[in-house]
Amino acid sequence: MAGKITNFFRETQFLFSIILTILGFIVLYIGITGMWNHDLSILSEAYYDWSFYFLAIGFIVLIAGVWYLYSFLKNKKFVLDELKTNKRSELLKRHAELKSTVRHLPSKYQKMLKDKEKELKIK
Repeated sequence: MAGKITNFFRETQFLFSIILTILGFIVLYIGITGMWNHDLSILSEAYYDWSFYFLAIGFIVLIAGVWYLYSFLKNKKFVLDELKTNKRSELLKRHAELKSTVRHLPSKYQKMLKDKEKELKIK
């Protein structure tokens, strides 16, 4: 069961990180407006009581989403840059790092690495 969940998040990592970032921004915005707009009579008193919690949760979710997005884009860029090479020696220098990085990316990148290994005859 845990493997299926991990595979699902690995395959949808980019979309999940964008959704997490947007959700964090929205909750952070709700918390900020609740902290500074006390004179609006439209909003209920319970909204003001919870605004600090919205602010804290929104900040944490926003940071997590941005970090997740950044790590995905950094790993993706690293793998694509390293797979552009046609020299076997250059790929062998970073082969262990490439394999560990590809484990955390969608299966498309694992297939790309396997194809490159076959092309350059790396075991």
